[in-house]
Amino acid sequence: MWHYPEFDPVFLQLGPVAIHWYAITYMVGIVLVWWTVSVRNRRYAMGWSKDALSDLIFVYGILGVILGGRIGYMLFYGTADLIANPLNLLKVWQGGMSFHGGMLGVFIAALVYARRHQRSVFSIIDFVAPSIPLALGCGRIGNFINGELPGRASELPWAVIYPGDYIARHPSSLYQAMAEGLVLFGILWIYAARPRPTMAVSGAFLVGYGLLRLLTEFFREPDAHMGFVAFGWITTGQLLSLPMLILGVGLMSFGYVNKR
Repeated sequence: MWHYPEFDPVFLQLGPVAIHWYAITYMVGIVLVWWTVSVRNRRYAMGWSKDALSDLIFVYGILGVILGGRIGYMLFYGTADLIANPLNLLKVWQGGMSFHGGMLGVFIAALVYARRHQRSVFSIIDFVAPSIPLALGCGRIGNFINGELPGRASELPWAVIYPGDYIARHPSSLYQAMAEGLVLFGILWIYAARPRPTMAVSGAFLVGYGLLRLLTEFFREPDAHMGFVAFGWITTGQLLSLPMLILGVGLMSFGYVNKR
């Protein structure tokens, strides 16, 4: 076991403006999404212009992730703080972003983009879904730098003693960075390499993320102010992932049945 390295959450201080590592990891993730969708666009001749891709990722995508992720976190995990001080909604530099909220935000952003540019919303989501895990993985690394998401107690050699704690814990944010990031990216990249019915890739993303999140949550300590939310062992993350899993199976089934 080893002691958590106490990172300075501020990457760069420019007078009154502080650039946080958390923001850096999100930006790295978004750039990786843009780069990999550009690769797929060229490789499979999908017909997106450079300007259209940049607009989709750096305008609609960023707004969907940040607004949806922060609002979702405050609604799902920080309702009491939001009621006590609604301005906490704006303090994104303190950490606290919900994937499930971010996913809804991205879907709404894709829907708006689709309507403005006469595209099918699922053609957009199928296109970008294989790249999204890279951004998720980078966000989890940001969680680790912030000292967030400590795992459950563990005696494994790589267990971490977090600041202010006295027992070793799973580095659950790194587990999730690997599972939700690299593993899911590899699965979806291979799956999407061949033509699939509309909605199938989107459904595969939901199924893959839902299953991996259900698994990795068993190593993550539930939020102290919430604890387990059902049956004495289900966390909020698992509860929110179940509808994703069901919806993903439905989208994949509908896509293949509709194709036939």
